[in-house]
Amino acid sequence: MELFKRLWNDEEGQGMVEYGLILALIAIVVIVALGPLGLAVKKIFQDVDAALS
Repeated sequence: MELFKRLWNDEEGQGMVEYGLILALIAIVVIVALGPLGLAVKKIFQDVDAALS
């Protein structure tokens, strides 16, 4: 029973959870930002292809 009390009160892993949440938030922002950016780059390449044809 003492082991469970120590594990319940142990707060060492909390920092890693917070870093994980921050990393997940950054990943979501990057994914959302890359959608429109990818479309813009695709349009640029299509314009270049059309100009060369």
